[in-house]
Amino acid sequence: MQITTPFIKLDSFLKVENAVSSGGEAKMMIAEGYITVNGEVELRRGRKLYPGDRVVYGKRRFVVEAE
Repeated sequence: MQITTPFIKLDSFLKVENAVSSGGEAKMMIAEGYITVNGEVELRRGRKLYPGDRVVYGKRRFVVEAE
């Protein structure tokens, strides 16, 4: 996914990528440890993602890219 801002928050990123259907679902998936960022489990839904960050949710893999 390409972003036009310096960063995007993890919960917003998951919604934009249609990995989750709502902010509530994003919050739950993050809190339960289903999301990794750069190979480490991330429990903060407000985690700032920057270009180059890699997000994994189940078998889905995403890379944050600058526009």
